[in-house]
Amino acid sequence: MGVVVTFNVTEIFEIPIGIGSITVENLLYFAVIIIVGVAVAKTVSTNVRRALVERLPKNEREVLVKLVYYIIVTGALVIALPQLQFDLSGLLVAGGIVGLVVGFASQSVVSNLVSGLFLMFEHPIKIGDNINVAGISGSVEDIRILSTVVKTYDGIFTRIPNEKVFTSNIANYVHNAARRFEYQIGIRYEDDAEVAIRVIKEVIWTHPFALKNPAPSVFVDNFGDDGVNLTAYIWAPTRNWWDVRTSLLWQIKQKLEENGIEMPFPQRTVRFADDLRVTAGDAGKGGAED
Repeated sequence: MGVVVTFNVTEIFEIPIGIGSITVENLLYFAVIIIVGVAVAKTVSTNVRRALVERLPKNEREVLVKLVYYIIVTGALVIALPQLQFDLSGLLVAGGIVGLVVGFASQSVVSNLVSGLFLMFEHPIKIGDNINVAGISGSVEDIRILSTVVKTYDGIFTRIPNEKVFTSNIANYVHNAARRFEYQIGIRYEDDAEVAIRVIKEVIWTHPFALKNPAPSVFVDNFGDDGVNLTAYIWAPTRNWWDVRTSLLWQIKQKLEENGIEMPFPQRTVRFADDLRVTAGDAGKGGAED
């Protein structure tokens, strides 16, 4: 008489680990989740590297790419661990407590990191721009994850936290292709203002970097104590703005003098007390004689 033996195939592959058991199906799910997570992490990190290739220096870019990669892999691992009957409740509670402690201790770091990411994607400034932010003026030397480095016009390198950059008003002097400047030019009251305006416009129009569009504007602004004050608005290419501003004013002065128009000098009338007494005495004598 034969002996019939029955068994459940899945029971052969069950491995007891604490509570519950791990089956072949659990292992397959675990492996698939990890593989998909790694593939997604590689794809996303590659796209992030390409998107930031012109926005960040290589070192900061690679750090950010690795951070994105490991965050995605860690997320995939957290999703896959329950397949191994791993209880994450205790780990999540501990991780939450640690996260709160670390969060409070590193608020400024996280704030600067988030602000740096917004600056990278919003792109209000870039390396080489002349800016004014938080009262600091200069050229942007580097944009890092946590801070922005500005070289002031005095040659001093200043590190500004990204949170301060992001929350402050940013004046970007080179973002627009053209930039305007103005002159206050005084002439004497006896000089012809129309001639002065014509001479100034001729000098501006002959300058190679003074823009014709937008057109310059020269007009009588106000009457001062010593002369007539003219105002000139002039546009120049942003990259040549400083050179045009510093050279054109002297050319205007020379051309005005060639046409007999001079700058007024302050004039004051001073009366001395002795002269006033003498004048008053003479007036009294004249009245007595009369």
